[in-house]
Amino acid sequence: MDQRTLEINVISARDLKDVNYISKMDVYAVVSISGDDSKQQPKQKTKTPVDRAGGKNPNWNFPIKFTIPETPLAENRLSLVCKLKCERALGDKDIGEVNVPIKELLDSAGDGKSMKFVSYQVRKPSGKPKGEINFSFKFSEIEKVVVPEASSSAAKATNSNSQPVAAYPAGPTSVPYGGPGSYPPPPPGYGYPPPPPYGGYPPPPPPGYGYPPPPPGYGYPPVQGGYGYPPPVQGQQPQKKNKFGMGLGAGLLGGAIGGLLIGDMVSDAASYDAGFDDAGGFDF
Repeated sequence: MDQRTLEINVISARDLKDVNYISKMDVYAVVSISGDDSKQQPKQKTKTPVDRAGGKNPNWNFPIKFTIPETPLAENRLSLVCKLKCERALGDKDIGEVNVPIKELLDSAGDGKSMKFVSYQVRKPSGKPKGEINFSFKFSEIEKVVVPEASSSAAKATNSNSQPVAAYPAGPTSVPYGGPGSYPPPPPGYGYPPPPPYGGYPPPPPPGYGYPPPPPGYGYPPVQGGYGYPPPVQGQQPQKKNKFGMGLGAGLLGGAIGGLLIGDMVSDAASYDAGFDDAGGFDF
C-alpha cells in the first residue's frame, strides 16, 4: 500500500464570531482527516492547545502530522477538517468549521520541499462565512508499506501444519466407547439398592427389643425420709433466753431452801425447850 505524510502547522485564525457576550473567548481547533473508511488506517484527529488571550483572533503555531493513503487520495475522497471551538465551563460551543479537500492541497503543494502558507474561510454552524484560518502544509514522497495478506498467513499456517506426524496402528480393542464391542449394558436392577427409609439410618427397634425392662425396685433403694441432713427451716431464729424465768426459778428455789432451814431451826429450838423443862424436875 502506498501512502504519504502530510505535515501541517496550524498558525492562527482571524475575525471569528464571538460566542461569548461577557468574557473573552478561549478558542482551540480540532483537526482531523475524513473520508477514509478503510479499517487498515485508524481515525486521525488532533486538538490544538487553547488560546486564552487571543479572543476572536487566536494564535497556536501547532504542528501536526497525518498519514494519507494514496488510493483514497487519488479518488478525491479525503478532506482536511478544522473545527474551531470555544471552551466554556458549561460545555464547549462551536464557532465555525473549515473543510479542505486533500487532493486540492496536493495539487497546490508545488515541489513539496518547503511549507506552503494558505488561508481558508471559516463558516459558522449556520453556513454563513465568518472569519478565516491560516496554516501551512507540505507532503512527503510516496512511501511503500507492506501489509501482510490473509492468504500468505494461511499459507504459512498450512506449511507449519504439514509436518509429518508419527501414527501408531490401532489395537484390537480400539473401539470407541459406547460402540460395538464395548461392555454390555448392565442387567435391569443392577446398581446400588434404593436408600432405606429414615434417611439412610436403620429403623428404630420394635418394642421389647433388647434387654428386658428392670423389675420394680431394681437398683439403688429410694432415699428414706430423714436420711442425711434435715432440710433447713426457713425463717427459724434461735430462741432468746428468758432472764426473768431464770430469776424466778432461782428465787423459788432459794425460798424453798430457806424455808427448810427455818423449819429445821424451829424444830431444834422446840427440842431445846423440851429438855429444859425436864431439868425442872430436879430438886435443888
